Amino acid sequence: MKIFRQILFPALCPFIFLNVLVLPSIAQMPEVQILTSGTNTSLRGLSVVNDNVVWVSGSNGTVGKSLNGGKNWTWLTVKGFEDKQFRDIEAFDANTAIIMAVDSPAYILKTVNGGDSWKVVYENKTKGMFLDAMDFADFNRGMVVGDPINGKIFLATTNNNGDTWKEVGGGNEMLNAFPGEAFFAASGTNLRYYRDSSFVLVSGGQKSRLFNGTDTITLPLLQGRESAGANSIDVFDEGNFMRPGNRMVIVGGDFSARDSINANCVYTSNGGKTWKTPKEPPHGYRSSVEFLSKQDIIACGLNGIDYSRNGGKNWTWVSKEGFHVVKIARFGTAVYLAGEKGKVGRIYWK
Repeated sequence: MKIFRQILFPALCPFIFLNVLVLPSIAQMPEVQILTSGTNTSLRGLSVVNDNVVWVSGSNGTVGKSLNGGKNWTWLTVKGFEDKQFRDIEAFDANTAIIMAVDSPAYILKTVNGGDSWKVVYENKTKGMFLDAMDFADFNRGMVVGDPINGKIFLATTNNNGDTWKEVGGGNEMLNAFPGEAFFAASGTNLRYYRDSSFVLVSGGQKSRLFNGTDTITLPLLQGRESAGANSIDVFDEGNFMRPGNRMVIVGGDFSARDSINANCVYTSNGGKTWKTPKEPPHGYRSSVEFLSKQDIIACGLNGIDYSRNGGKNWTWVSKEGFHVVKIARFGTAVYLAGEKGKVGRIYWK
């Protein structure tokens, strides 16, 4: 459960015993407020440090930041990377953030001064390299995933807050990919990384699978073509985040058929041994999903936002505002979204 993530950053939250709260179940449907929009930028990277500090990233080398809950925004273009797509971002406070440029070549950059300057901490010029998502288990430990190269899933990890990155060896057979299997760089949420170095990862394309570090599981989701498959996974971890929990939800579908509800969501309560499909699924292709509590889940996509208050069994279409990504605050309860044309939104609950 995301609100417990402050446990993982003791240096940033020394009085964590005051902050370990259980997010109450939400009785009514959410409301969405548009905070900013109208720029020529597609925002797919989103990192919510707390209820006030929010970072976003996207196309045209763009990074945005708010320090007051989205009331005001600072926008910047990273010098020398004006043509890059920063499809994921991980932020740790108002000054420290890491961004991922997906390809040609692929880069990871870091700032420690609020975005005034950026340092290249990883570069990969390998032909076909395409980075898809990034996640951090705590302040130091992070992982990035990329599309398969020569049939092997690309993974790299850091143990020093992104200052250096080490590529994971391809000897693990579970990193073998099927022809036409890859990962979507839709929202940076198809990877979740844990403190015991385990991870969960979902793929799409010709094959859609769950990788859990020790096994691979074929998902009962739409697949078999380039635009179909799993886009996002979240795990309700009971406040532990040491290792993946058993309760998971996965969304996707076909991004070329934004309104299709065909096989676009599955959930499990036993770590993927068995899967269930919603009685009423999300109302279209969904690129991002996030647990708000054990029962409350939010998902977004090109044609709007869906909300489940019963653990994924039924979904209600609460807004037709399209977004790419949704996340809850690491140290708080606020929920933010980001999407096309520089659009950032915030979820408010009645």
